Amino acid sequence: MTLDETDRRILRVLQRKGRISNADLSEEVHLSASACHRRVQRLETEGYVRDYVALLDARRMGFPSTVFVEITLTAQADEVLEAFEKAVSRVPAILECHLMAGTADYILKVVAEDTEDFARIHRQYLSRLPGVAQMQSSFALRTVFRTTALPV
Repeated sequence: MTLDETDRRILRVLQRKGRISNADLSEEVHLSASACHRRVQRLETEGYVRDYVALLDARRMGFPSTVFVEITLTAQADEVLEAFEKAVSRVPAILECHLMAGTADYILKVVAEDTEDFARIHRQYLSRLPGVAQMQSSFALRTVFRTTALPV
């Protein structure tokens, strides 16, 4: 399926306002409510819309600290990568894990209450991840820009 400009308008609105009613969405994208509903259903079925979520404020939820952790593994064998990825997906404070090209094998985005909480996360979880040879942690001082919206 290829996206036309109407599909793109729908996706742009849904990325900003996931809870918008179909009536309001159809008005914003200049479609009838039934045509808009059919398009949204098609975009969902085709996998363009993966999910609808509530984005929580990390600071208000008690996690004002963001830490990026670069991980270097002992080896690049499939079993080492799979064991690491399986274990890292079970750590509640890790929001993202990316396999990297470059000096680090993975980069993790971790949230914590403060430096003491991160030390606990490091001791309890990160230092126990399988296959880890080296870790480098960097604390974000301030988030300058953040979005979940893809360029459509």
